[in-house]
Amino acid sequence: MEYELRVSSRARRLRIEVPFGGPPLLVVPRGVSRARAERFLAERRPWVEEQLARHVPRLALPPLTERDGRARARALATGLCDREAPLLGVRYERIRIADQRSRWGSCSSRGTLSFNWRLALAPPAVLDYVVVHELCHLREPNHSRRFWALVEAARPGYRDARRWLREHGPELLAYRPA
Repeated sequence: MEYELRVSSRARRLRIEVPFGGPPLLVVPRGVSRARAERFLAERRPWVEEQLARHVPRLALPPLTERDGRARARALATGLCDREAPLLGVRYERIRIADQRSRWGSCSSRGTLSFNWRLALAPPAVLDYVVVHELCHLREPNHSRRFWALVEAARPGYRDARRWLREHGPELLAYRPA
């Protein structure tokens, strides 16, 4: 089985990641022998193969350049933020569109909202949910019950968008521009 090996000074234990559309990534702490790493991978081979089998492209994504995706994501996110922030009683400082490898959005303590440009490829309800989720962090900077109650009040159907991201998110994150 082909795989990538990454030795990490920050890793505390061996782990395997199986990114959509790519080879498995074996992350090992510094000082672990290659033989130990390969034994670890061999022991977990059935799980890795199961994950790889799930990686069947299901989305019909249109060709989109990163530049166009960023512009579209910015326009959509800005419109949603301008409409929803007053309804939630919050103010944001700025919007940042980025190329995150594992996140859809984030909210800084200074009020910067960051969104993954690939959200431009997601259904509108998904982008809407991510924007409202990050705006809610301006009131509740955690994922407490109060935070989720705020999200629920703003978007009662948010669970459908979360489910869509869990199901299709890895494929969307693996999207590489035309």
